Amino acid sequence: MKALQNIYPEIQQAGASLIAVSPMLPDGSLTMAEKHQLSFDVLSDQGNRVAVEYGIVFRLDDELLKLYDKFGIDVAGANGDDSFELPVPATYLVNTDRQISYAFLDVDHTVRMEPADIVAQLKKL
Repeated sequence: MKALQNIYPEIQQAGASLIAVSPMLPDGSLTMAEKHQLSFDVLSDQGNRVAVEYGIVFRLDDELLKLYDKFGIDVAGANGDDSFELPVPATYLVNTDRQISYAFLDVDHTVRMEPADIVAQLKKL
């Protein structure tokens, strides 16, 4: 989120907006925005309803759940359910016709689109 905040002025200069979507409960999304001093909106997709529509939801396996527990990450509490489902991190660039012009996602949840690549793709639109 901090990396996105850092490039937010460039996103705006490209004439675009930035919206993050999280499965966290609304209070958690608001807390994240405040904690990282984000200038863009972080919306709550409670129950992963939107992520399910995009077909990008996965369930945390038992090994990853143990690791999350070890680090004190309460997925069920943050998301308000015990499904242990999360969206694959994805970046979508949507044009003024509301069409997805560019999409980036990787099933490895640790791989994200590079912020500089977001700006470069926006400039191509």
